[in-house]
Amino acid sequence: MSVGRVLVTGGAGFIGSALVRRLAASGIAVRVLDDLSIGRRAYLDGQPCELLVGTLTDPEAVATAVAGCDAVVHLAARAGIPDSVTDPLGTFEANVTHTVRMLDAARIAGARRFVLASSNAVLGPHVPPADETVLPRPSSPYGASKLAGEGYVTAYADTYGMAACALRFSNAYGPRSLHKKSVVAAWIRAGLAGAPLTIHGDGEQTRDFVHVDDLAGAILAALRAPEDRVAGAVLQVGTGRETTVNELAATLERAMGHPLSVERGPVRPGDVSRNSSRVDRAAELLGWRSQVELLEGLQETAAWFEAALATPALAGVVPDSRSGSE
Repeated sequence: MSVGRVLVTGGAGFIGSALVRRLAASGIAVRVLDDLSIGRRAYLDGQPCELLVGTLTDPEAVATAVAGCDAVVHLAARAGIPDSVTDPLGTFEANVTHTVRMLDAARIAGARRFVLASSNAVLGPHVPPADETVLPRPSSPYGASKLAGEGYVTAYADTYGMAACALRFSNAYGPRSLHKKSVVAAWIRAGLAGAPLTIHGDGEQTRDFVHVDDLAGAILAALRAPEDRVAGAVLQVGTGRETTVNELAATLERAMGHPLSVERGPVRPGDVSRNSSRVDRAAELLGWRSQVELLEGLQETAAWFEAALATPALAGVVPDSRSGSE
C-alpha cells in the first residue's frame, strides 16, 4: 500500500532518526515534530525531512504538524520505569494524554494510519517469551501508560475505522543512541573511555536486543500492510532470541576488537530475570522479521559512537535521565 507523507513525532530521537532515514530512502515524504528536549538536530543531518520544532502540549503545533499527512508514527514518549515511579503524573501526561491528542489530531486531519511505539512493560511480570496472548498486568506507571495508549489505539481503530496499531519494541540498540542510558549505549561509552562494564548480578539475565534499523523496518511494514490486517493490532517486535548480559559483554568485546574489563554490581531492585518476544504474529501480518545479527549491529553501533564522540555537535551529548534501560 502506498503512503505519501508521514509525520514522525520524536523523529529527532534514537528510533525516530533511524525511521526518518528508512522512510526517506523508500521515497516517502517525512515531517518530524520534536521539541528537541531529548532528540538532536544532528541526528537528522543530511536527511530530506521537514523538521517542526514544537511540543505536543501545543494543540496548534500538533494540528499544523499532522495537516496533509497520510500517517502518523507516534514515537515521542517519556521512557523508563524509574522516572515513571518518581513522576507518575508526568508519565501519564506524556504517554497517555499526548497519545490521545495525536490520535484525535490524526482523525480530524483524515490520516488513515497510526503506529504507536509500545513496550513489553505493559505485560508486567510474565514467563517469556512475551506474546500478544499474555494478559497485561503492568507493574509500573510506565507500563500502565503504554497499556492505556494501546487501548486508545484499538478504540480509534474500531470506532473511527483508522488503521491504527501498536508495536511493542524489545530492547533497542544502534547508532544515534549517544544520549541513551540503555546497557549497549552505556557499555560502548565505557569501552571507548577505557572504563569497566558494569554487570548487575550474575549476568545470566536475558534480553531481546533488536537493532534500531530492524525496528524502522517493522514500522515501515506496518505502514504498508493492508489496512484490515493492521487495524487494531498489537504486535511484538524483536528478534525472538534471548541473549544473556554476559553474552552481550562477550559479543561487544569482539565487536570493539579489544579486551573490555568487567565489574560486578548488586542485583538491581525490580530487574527482570528473563525477557524475549515471540514475533510470529508480526511475521504473519507484516511479513517482517529482524535481519541484523547482534555482532554486526554492535560493530556498526560502536563505530558510530566513536565517530560521534569526535564530532563537535555530538561530543557533549550526555545520557538523558528519561532514557530507558536494559
